[in-house]
Amino acid sequence: MLRVLGSTRTFCSGLSRRDLLRVGGLGLAGASLPQLMQWQDQSAAASDGTPRPRSFGKAKGIILIHLYGSPSQLETVDPKPDAPVEIRGEFGCIPSSLPGCNVCELFPNMAKVMDRTTVLRSMTHPYPLHGVAYATTGVPVIDVAMELSPRDPKHWPYFGSVVDYIETQRQKAAGAGIRPIPQNVALPFPMSSRRVGEVPRAGPYAAFLGSEYNPVWTDYVGQATKSHIKTLRDMEFTDNDPYIGCSPDTHFVVPSATALQDDVTLDRLDTRRSLVQQLEQARRDLRNTDAGESLDRYRSMTYAMLQSDQLRDALDVRKEPRETLDLYGETIFGRSLVAARRLIEAGTKVVSVFWDEYGLAGTAWDTHHDHFARMKNELAPGLDMGWYGLITDLERRGLLDDVLVVCTSEHGRTPSINKAKGGGRDHWARVYSTMMAGAGIKRGAVLGASDKHGGDVARDPMSPKDMLATMYHLLGIDHHTMVHDALGRPLPLVEGKILHDALS
Repeated sequence: MLRVLGSTRTFCSGLSRRDLLRVGGLGLAGASLPQLMQWQDQSAAASDGTPRPRSFGKAKGIILIHLYGSPSQLETVDPKPDAPVEIRGEFGCIPSSLPGCNVCELFPNMAKVMDRTTVLRSMTHPYPLHGVAYATTGVPVIDVAMELSPRDPKHWPYFGSVVDYIETQRQKAAGAGIRPIPQNVALPFPMSSRRVGEVPRAGPYAAFLGSEYNPVWTDYVGQATKSHIKTLRDMEFTDNDPYIGCSPDTHFVVPSATALQDDVTLDRLDTRRSLVQQLEQARRDLRNTDAGESLDRYRSMTYAMLQSDQLRDALDVRKEPRETLDLYGETIFGRSLVAARRLIEAGTKVVSVFWDEYGLAGTAWDTHHDHFARMKNELAPGLDMGWYGLITDLERRGLLDDVLVVCTSEHGRTPSINKAKGGGRDHWARVYSTMMAGAGIKRGAVLGASDKHGGDVARDPMSPKDMLATMYHLLGIDHHTMVHDALGRPLPLVEGKILHDALS
């Protein structure tokens, strides 16, 4: 059930917020979900007396890029060339196509598309830990124990899971069936599944919405072709890493949903479905429970995906012209972005691309040591080509005005360089940067600012909750919308403010 709470102001529909609360309490028996969503939209618009900007609902889909481990703001889009060397580090900066926005010299391709990008240089929050959950859900607080426990009951649902849930409720209210293409897909492989050394990370899970709203995770088929030595305490990883290089045939699958066993034809699948349907009478009571509804959704979605080529085709990036693949770079990150674009074209609403740890924990963008060597040889090349390729490709296809693209992380990194082997930057949440582009976002802007050393916000602080509120807004979802947790408590999707200065 979705509700908006608030004042007694009367809307143009004639409903007051108090009326809305009463109607919301009736649920779908008293009003259709589309009506409730419409009234919620009117509620939010009336609360401050201003109409919604044209950007509301501008995005038909979103590609959310999360760089796990957190890149340094100084070695990406907020360099400090005038700072002392112990702050600015080994690399210089170069001008970009966006006036006033220099970028690190490691990003010559990304620099070409910054005039189509809005940079948020004053992101900030109080949690300098690997809070993927804090960065991508509405949860108001986070700690290390929660971050290392995906099933902690205090977690809130992932952004993509919320969108999937709301889209599903809208589909149900409209009497539509399960779509053959999932609305919440994540690439390139399940989070924390390709490294050893620690327990799984929290974040991209549906929490109290139920596991049926977890992202549909892919896995990749292909070979890693390049390497960079990684260390974790007494462990060393010297194998190839697909984030540094992958084979030309690399593509993606959803193992449980995109392929049948060799001896299972569609006719046999239909027979099995008939047998399952014969058990429905005995399962009537179960179907009336939340658990039964979850099973029904799982089964329906799996059948829909098995009998449709849309998902399988979207994930098979080998069908792209070589020129397009080269645009993104020959890495699993680049291939994931190609697949993300294809999924959006096929009808997926939220595609998440994670640059995750590989081989060992404490890798990806978590550069506590060998920071400069890893940036140059392992990390920057893939991001440089990936962001450039995605923005360029979307624009060429006329999709940039319809697709929202966000590149973010948990936090930033310290302005000072530590004494670790090879030099490193540690966790830093007091200021960092995020990039946004596409549907409803200004083409070329720098918002907020850090101080002269990139260590604190100098102007216009923004939080990851503001970023999430803006993402919901652009997808046409009021971020004040209430959902109920496992205890029945009404919770807003996220407590944040829309970043109106970022909107076109």
